[in-house]
Amino acid sequence: MRFVAVKSEEKQASAVIFRTRDVLVGQRTQLINAIRGHMSEFGLVAPQGPSHVERLITQVEDPASGVPEAARCCLVMLVEALRRLQEQVRSLDAEIAARAKADDTAHRLMSVPGIGEAVS
Repeated sequence: MRFVAVKSEEKQASAVIFRTRDVLVGQRTQLINAIRGHMSEFGLVAPQGPSHVERLITQVEDPASGVPEAARCCLVMLVEALRRLQEQVRSLDAEIAARAKADDTAHRLMSVPGIGEAVS
């Protein structure tokens, strides 16, 4: 039988931050795929990946793009939800970075070449 050390509340809280970020990133991917799928029905296609979705968002927000108004109002909701998620993920990234800088072990690991970024 293996025994596992009891985690401190601080370690458990850190784990929640990482899991929450993973959930939000998954939801962001779902929204991007939904936007891509809906826009492709109107002949507006962009490559896969979060970096290319901005092209489609530009088309959603452009009244002259040929996207029917009935679809545009729904697509705008998806775009707004995507932007909220992106902001939340950025916020969690900042929190994770701040915790890593404050943690001595993480700080040491990040300064090792090949493992993490050099931290000054």
